[in-house]
Amino acid sequence: MTSSLDAAGLAQFVDHTLLKPEATRADVEALITEGAELGVYSVCISPSFLPVDAKGLKVATVCDFPSGKHHSQVKAAEAARSVADGADEVDMVIDVGAAKAGDFEGVQADIAAVRTAIPAPTVLKVIIESAALTDHEIVEVCRAAEAAGADFVKTSTGFHPSGGASVHAVEIMAATVGGRLGVKASGGIRTAADALAMIEAGATRLGLSGTAAVLAGFEADGGY
Repeated sequence: MTSSLDAAGLAQFVDHTLLKPEATRADVEALITEGAELGVYSVCISPSFLPVDAKGLKVATVCDFPSGKHHSQVKAAEAARSVADGADEVDMVIDVGAAKAGDFEGVQADIAAVRTAIPAPTVLKVIIESAALTDHEIVEVCRAAEAAGADFVKTSTGFHPSGGASVHAVEIMAATVGGRLGVKASGGIRTAADALAMIEAGATRLGLSGTAAVLAGFEADGGY
């Protein structure tokens, strides 16, 4: 898949991301300018910065980030507000504790509440914190996300102490959803080699905060 990928093609996998708590509106404006210059697919920003002029890029935001521990009704309301403020895509965090407890029906209901609040064509991505889950839990959460009507499953917030994306987790997620949902790898992807490994494993979207460095590394290596 990556044998004919060039830097422009790789950029189209990217949600160019800024979710640091200390981010300012000036930082977000700089992110959007950089993203447009790099030719990324979207920018992913905190909901309090919406609405924005995204210079033609898709706008993604997060929901109940990074804990995932709010009531489903609160998540749904936040997601609906974000879409009203111009978000094209919403990346929601599951209740990881519910998954760890084996309450996959509860996980599904939580996701479904957000899906109902933001129907298609809004894209719903479900952050599962794969590094905190067993392989079995990853599979069951991905199944719950699909059953609830999500469009993507996503590895990580990038803020969990267990870590971010891994090739192993992406492979499991991609095998579970079987191309019916997208797979977003996010968290700790800092080099062109990291990005390409995630795509080879089955990722169809990448969450990157250091996009420029990743693309520069790709160009320096002459593409793949």
